[in-house]
Amino acid sequence: MLPIFRSQTQAEILALLLLHPDQEFSLTDLSRRLKAPLTSIHREVDRLAEASLVGERTVGRNRMVRSNPDHPASEPLIRLLELSFGPQHVVAEEFAEIPGASEVLIYGSWAARHAGVTGAVPHDVDVLVIGEGVVRGDMYEAADRAQARLGLPVNPTIRTSAQWADPGDALSSQIRSSPTLTVVGEESGDGTLAAR
Repeated sequence: MLPIFRSQTQAEILALLLLHPDQEFSLTDLSRRLKAPLTSIHREVDRLAEASLVGERTVGRNRMVRSNPDHPASEPLIRLLELSFGPQHVVAEEFAEIPGASEVLIYGSWAARHAGVTGAVPHDVDVLVIGEGVVRGDMYEAADRAQARLGLPVNPTIRTSAQWADPGDALSSQIRSSPTLTVVGEESGDGTLAAR
């Protein structure tokens, strides 16, 4: 049996590596990106390397890992990861360079399932773009690219920083009342978004 989807951390490692086949990551970088303890990252990468799902090399004191596209399970795993864990990575890539966007987060059913809330399988991905002067055309182009990669509808919405911070803004309040996943920008200790 392949050691896959043993834990949320391991699935997120696989998603990051397999959905970015041209990139290589240090274990420290994986720990930082996935907000998981380095010991957990090390243990899960050991299992994946032993099964040859990932390749590794040492550069100085860093252990670098990347996907192994030659593994027979790679192609079906990529598709499965795109559907189950991919939206956060795909949305981050496609929305990251939108001019004026300081934060991007996923909300709705996909964010709820990612947070462990039970329910039906999400049939779309809801994305909130926060920033000043965001051009709708740029946002919709990013959504179209993400949708093509994911095979799921991607529904983007814009909020200015003032709207997002305003407790009287109905949509912002509704989004904040449910699980969200920040994919561009950073979440501060109190759960609010800070500029990147």
